[in-house]
Amino acid sequence: MKSLIACSTLLAAVSLLAADKDDVASAAKKLASSDNYSWTTTTEGGRGGGSSKGKTQSDGLTWTETTRGDNTTEAVFKGGKAAVKGEDGWEAVDLTATPARGGAGGGGGGGGGNPGRMMAGMLRNFKAPAAQIEDIIDKTKDITKGDDGYAGDLTEDGAKSLLSFGRGGRRGGAGGGAAPAISNAKGSVKVWLKDGVVTKYVIKVSGTTKNRDGDDMDIDRTTTVEIKDIGATKITVPDEAKTKIS
Repeated sequence: MKSLIACSTLLAAVSLLAADKDDVASAAKKLASSDNYSWTTTTEGGRGGGSSKGKTQSDGLTWTETTRGDNTTEAVFKGGKAAVKGEDGWEAVDLTATPARGGAGGGGGGGGGNPGRMMAGMLRNFKAPAAQIEDIIDKTKDITKGDDGYAGDLTEDGAKSLLSFGRGGRRGGAGGGAAPAISNAKGSVKVWLKDGVVTKYVIKVSGTTKNRDGDDMDIDRTTTVEIKDIGATKITVPDEAKTKIS
């Protein structure tokens, strides 16, 4: 009888965990199906630290503004076409082009400081928050509901995949090769909902990789995404940029 009770209790707990995970998945899908929304992202620690903000519409039109150190880059994109604002105005970036070895490629002429070349890799791998949190949910072991949100641990492979993004927002190193191996990878996610929609999530990942000299390098990164103006966001694209993505 005790074994039967224990088994029933375990099954009930598993069922509750699955229900909690389904709640978050449904909230992510509801966000994805909204007409539009805005967000802010802050990343601290490890590679890729900085902040960004963005707006996206259901037709795929997306605007982002990314800050790394003293540099801020603005971009608009839809489908496989993008426009990145640099010192000389808006530059077209073909997101369907194969990146050139040794750089992100896809932009116009210019050297290493060319914003199109620096941003192309990030834009090719870009996921709006709704798509990102759906991906994160698939990378979690379980998600449980707490007093102020839902939380869960990432699988080891899930944590590795998030840690393996190199500089420029693309997988691999700066030269476009394979990413260094990741060890001791772990991570967690916490998600907040309002009216059945995801409004905030925090991703924490840590692990050990190799730097360019082959020495061990610890990474401990926290990314916070806050979503707002769901259904009330408007994107105004400058005429110069429109010609680049039409």
